[in-house]
Amino acid sequence: MLRGLDISNMLIIDRLELEFQPGLNVLTGETGAGKSILLDALGFVLGWRGRAELVRQGAAQGEVTAVFDLSATHPARTVLEEAGLPVEDALILRRVNTADGRKTAWVNDRRCSGEVLRALSDTLVELHGQHDDRGLLNPRGHRAILDAFAGCDAERDTTRAAWREMGRARKTLAEAETAMAAIRAEEEFLRHAVAECDAFAPQPGEDAQLDARRRMMQGAERIREDVQRAHQGLGHDGAEGALSDAIRWLDGVAEQAEGQLDAPLAALSRALVELDEASDGILRALEMMSFNPTDLEDTEERLFAIRALARKHGVAPDELAVFGDGLRAKLVALDAGDADLSRLTSELRAAEAAYDSAAADLRAVRVAAARDLDKAVMHELAPLKMERAVFATQITDEAPGPEGTDAVAFSVATNPGAPAGPLNKIASGGELSRFLLALKVCLTREQSGLTIIFDEIDRGVGGATADAVGRRLSTLAAGGQVLVVTHSPQVAALGAHHWRVEKRVSQEMTTSSVVPLGEDARVDEIARMLAGDTITDEARGAARALLAG
Repeated sequence: MLRGLDISNMLIIDRLELEFQPGLNVLTGETGAGKSILLDALGFVLGWRGRAELVRQGAAQGEVTAVFDLSATHPARTVLEEAGLPVEDALILRRVNTADGRKTAWVNDRRCSGEVLRALSDTLVELHGQHDDRGLLNPRGHRAILDAFAGCDAERDTTRAAWREMGRARKTLAEAETAMAAIRAEEEFLRHAVAECDAFAPQPGEDAQLDARRRMMQGAERIREDVQRAHQGLGHDGAEGALSDAIRWLDGVAEQAEGQLDAPLAALSRALVELDEASDGILRALEMMSFNPTDLEDTEERLFAIRALARKHGVAPDELAVFGDGLRAKLVALDAGDADLSRLTSELRAAEAAYDSAAADLRAVRVAAARDLDKAVMHELAPLKMERAVFATQITDEAPGPEGTDAVAFSVATNPGAPAGPLNKIASGGELSRFLLALKVCLTREQSGLTIIFDEIDRGVGGATADAVGRRLSTLAAGGQVLVVTHSPQVAALGAHHWRVEKRVSQEMTTSSVVPLGEDARVDEIARMLAGDTITDEARGAARALLAG
């Protein structure tokens, strides 16, 4: 319940403090007095998107504070908990708007975002403005109204999830079909390229190895003769033989040289060992240089073939093996593609079946709720002096979507024997207001802790009909809180609490104020609403009669 509203420096309001009560609260006043400003201020503190320039001219900032009482089970408590904000029995919302347009909000003295304010407002206040009936004229909003009455959130969520899954399955299948078509378009190339790669079976690093072997074989033909000549020069007929002869000659006379030849003999022995190692190394080199003349041709042929294959496919020679693996993977995908497409097609059919089932369940709930809504609205129309009107909810097929396959439209017949038709074709302005009130009464029966605001819902009606509207509003307010901005004396007379909105001009400054009315002041206000600026005794008498019920 809205307990208090404190407004400072907003539009033409200097400072205003209001304390609202349970039951039916009515606000009256002349046109232009500022009744709508109160709703603008309340909407501002609730985070609603509204007028851009709200700060009173000449003020640095405007501020609105709203205080709500929360029951132990009020849904606003859940919003507060999820936002990490303090949860108390009193909920204090405060929002400041500076002259340069910056907005700052607090909830129970903690900073918060406009998004949190709007989430809270959904649980605190429901506003039905004087143009709210336009929503009834748009059939696109009728399904939302029916769903709110049906309470079919679970079925609708299931349908939305099935729609998303069906979309995912359809997208996955389409992507697979596109990929498969691309692979099939290059199937001939893939199979030929894979056959080439398999025939060559190139290995990483093979290009460098073949190139080194080729250069070695090319060089071997040029140096083999010199290496052979060097090997012969170091052999038995060359240096090795000469060293052996020298060692033999010196060894024969060493004893007579009294040790002078021992060191030269040792050095020659070491040289002979080194000479043997050198000779062995040269021999191994000669063996490596010995190759079949066709080896060079074979090496060059494979080296050039690998490089040609790499150029053909635009990759480095060392990347041919990986490239071939990729081609083979595409062929595997191609060979397995039909099975994958069959599986994805089955998954899509299952998703479509699940969506169809969910949409059918949702429709069943809507059809049942439509019958109940029609009965409930018809029951509400009788007290509103429309007992002969007929209200019907029509459900027809529409293209599948995330919320099912149902198009919902409200049709009415306002006079006996008259054909039924869309609201915007049949109902007058006053009738639309009463249809709206009947619908809102039906939709808010299960809601608790909600402050309902009607802004001139009695527009276009008068006399006994206005009295009927007022009595229905009074019944709706029983056990709850309803705020009504009205120009109807019949509605105002049925309020449990009455405020008058006044506009004053002082020192060329226009301000708006709200005055709670006592018994006598209330008689005068209703008399003014009946008679105009000149209040007569007859008007006061009529006002007292209205107040007496």
